[in-house]
Amino acid sequence: MQVIDQRRLPHRFVIEDLKTVNDVCTAIRDMHVRGAGLIGVTAAYGMYLAAREAAGQNDFDEFIRIAAGKISDTRPTAVNLAWAVEQMTNAMKKGRDTEEKTKIALQTANEILEHDIACCRKIGENGLKIIKKISLRKKRGVVNILTHCNAGWLAFGDYGTATAPIYEAFDKGIKLHVWVDETRPLNQGSRLTAWELREHGVPYSVIADNTGGYLMQTGQVDMVITGADRVTRTGDVANKIGTYLKALAAHDNNIPFYVALPSSTIDWKIRDGLSEIPVEKRGGEEVNYMEGLCDGEIKRILVSPAESNAVNYAFDITPAKFVTGFITERGICRANEKNLLELFPEFV
Repeated sequence: MQVIDQRRLPHRFVIEDLKTVNDVCTAIRDMHVRGAGLIGVTAAYGMYLAAREAAGQNDFDEFIRIAAGKISDTRPTAVNLAWAVEQMTNAMKKGRDTEEKTKIALQTANEILEHDIACCRKIGENGLKIIKKISLRKKRGVVNILTHCNAGWLAFGDYGTATAPIYEAFDKGIKLHVWVDETRPLNQGSRLTAWELREHGVPYSVIADNTGGYLMQTGQVDMVITGADRVTRTGDVANKIGTYLKALAAHDNNIPFYVALPSSTIDWKIRDGLSEIPVEKRGGEEVNYMEGLCDGEIKRILVSPAESNAVNYAFDITPAKFVTGFITERGICRANEKNLLELFPEFV
């Protein structure tokens, strides 16, 4: 199994081999791979690797159970991770022997990847309708879109979620410009989203995280699109820390705030985001230190005073009332339980 080590982008493009369950756990936990969809896909193939490892063990099912727990525990907030592990575990139970279970594991992981790609493609097609309307209202002038973190193809199997409508619109000839939040502390926006957009040819500008409010006040943002790591059945959204503040600014300035997500990111078991979604708290070194290219080498520097205490919440919760709508693979809906269930009635 091979992945792009996203810690090295945009200055180095490094392909990493993951050969064991422990390799997969490290890659997810230490953010060699990140993004809700990609975490789920990586977890799925991690379970396939577990099946291959389990073939040499005395108790195949027990080995799989332990591996599932290890992978599920790597990161707590993104629901795609637990969803993918559950899909893999349930599928393997249908196998009659070790060989068949391993074969089913690979087939199911491939299906999860293909489902991820198909969902993102449909999200792009559905989100295009929103961008088209704004473009027509502006008499085909430039549509300015603000996004936070990275919900692009690096974060999913392909296309991305928040970026899928952007790519679709750009490829259809709609004039676009993207405001890219740097997204501290790990700069997934300035490192990853900017790299993606540059590769695709989409015009963009990197901005400091706190710039978005001013841009909205001065009419320089037409819409906001973000991804999500977990959404409750009532429409509350967990996403990269700082998303809530963007939603507040958008609400105050009457700017549409959309969240793009596949249905696998919806946690139908919970209702209240703030009390029920576990928010990951990571190490303070991610806040105190930064990495970048200097004299042709990747260097790590200390930003804050030595031995400073730092608090590093990885996500925040945006209440449904601040979300204009969800862009999903089945269409666009308001951020509430009734409208979500109209798109996904199987979860009533």
